[in-house]
Amino acid sequence: MPTEPLPDLSPDFIPFATAALDFHRVINIPAGTVAASRIELDAIHAHLTALYGLLDTHTARTTPMAKPEGDHLRASRIRIWQAAEHLHAAYHAAPHPDTGRLSTRKARRARLPEGAPELTVCQRHLTTAVLVRRDHTPADLRGPFTGLTRH
Repeated sequence: MPTEPLPDLSPDFIPFATAALDFHRVINIPAGTVAASRIELDAIHAHLTALYGLLDTHTARTTPMAKPEGDHLRASRIRIWQAAEHLHAAYHAAPHPDTGRLSTRKARRARLPEGAPELTVCQRHLTTAVLVRRDHTPADLRGPFTGLTRH
């Protein structure tokens, strides 16, 4: 079955994003042991949720034409979401920038919102979670990765 040729894509953006991440790591992350700040964790979370959206688009477009490739993209998309979940949790476990205090165990268990600007990461996370839960079962999201594929 013939397919329509792909449009001319701008190949510049993703390599630039990758280079920017590498440059950021080299320039902004000090040597030695320093905990990641909430600002850094928020920025990485935003990057991962954007990457999830990109993989979501590619998965939806690829799967009908190339099932094995689509399955691998789908697995990649799940792993990116799992990483975003961990980053969201790390953000809330990190010390508050103003006080340096950690969230109390009671507040983390109650999952109380912290308010602006801390709420921004939660809003982004919940918006992406709606998409995630539309396309994945809880078993997909919690299942261990074995490296085995169906094809």
